[in-house]
Amino acid sequence: MDQPVSVYDLVQSHRITALIYAAAKLNLAEAIGADAKSAAELARLVDADESALRRLLVGLTTLGLCRHVDRDRFAMTDLGRRLDEIADPSLKDWVLFEGEMLLQSWSGLVESVRTGKTAAQLRGDGDDRYAAMSNTPQSTRLFNAAMVSLTRTLVPKIVTAYDFAAARIVMDLGGGTGELIGGVLRHNPHLQGIAFDLARCEAEARAHFDRLGIAGRCRFVAGSFFEAVPGGADTILMKSILHNWKDDRCETILKNCWNALPSGGALVVIERIMPESVTTDPQDRSCVMSDLNMLRGPGGCERTEAEYCRLAVLNGFALVGTTGIGSFSLIQFRKVGS
Repeated sequence: MDQPVSVYDLVQSHRITALIYAAAKLNLAEAIGADAKSAAELARLVDADESALRRLLVGLTTLGLCRHVDRDRFAMTDLGRRLDEIADPSLKDWVLFEGEMLLQSWSGLVESVRTGKTAAQLRGDGDDRYAAMSNTPQSTRLFNAAMVSLTRTLVPKIVTAYDFAAARIVMDLGGGTGELIGGVLRHNPHLQGIAFDLARCEAEARAHFDRLGIAGRCRFVAGSFFEAVPGGADTILMKSILHNWKDDRCETILKNCWNALPSGGALVVIERIMPESVTTDPQDRSCVMSDLNMLRGPGGCERTEAEYCRLAVLNGFALVGTTGIGSFSLIQFRKVGS
């Protein structure tokens, strides 16, 4: 019979993150592949100490990521194969992002709770983490790869949950390197697409559109959604954008979306929705952890459905409906007025 979780168990959770990060960084999933391998063979393949690696593999086995096949051979489980860079879907880039950026960021949570300030503000780096990231190309690459990793798991759910039949030109606001808009266009051959984001994303986005064979239907527009949103689209998608920002910044984004859309245009907000009253449900916990990540990171927060609706209505949109897609939801709005 399972014992209830204890504070002792909970406070050690960072060790689990460290194990999974080490496996991803050592390329263990790729080294093991489809067949079981001995610790000695794996140590040669990943350039590690055999005894220490065996101990790591045993730890990964307790997490369900590895399987002990016999006395000294290990295989990856279906769960563990998500750490392989060629898995479909692969979560390796997210694991590297968590281990190399987020884990360090969370170590300063006490200071953020005391002051209400983000990690960047406490360091004196300004209010906009994303603008500051432009000065550190490695951080930009790590962040973009992680966002692609997360988005790739959501695209099938988004294209199933939202009917794009009436749309003609869809813009992904804050579209990064084009993973979401690329997936939407591949599933909807009648659509034209626009990815709108900072100029640093343009080269990778264009290369991605070429790989997908949609370069003739999708273009990249560089700019800041705090300054203006380009016109031309009848549908705007925003995935994990509003949760990054405080209400006043969200209002600026929404006003610019309203100005860019035609009368009756669609705005599709894809976000985690904070429950009105949280429980110990794993999905509630995931949302709250993301909320605290916003506190340390860009300074925003996760919101309830009512809070998202209030922001949208104040800025000229009417709620159409909300559809759950796992840990995220699609909140659909229509532009009111012209």
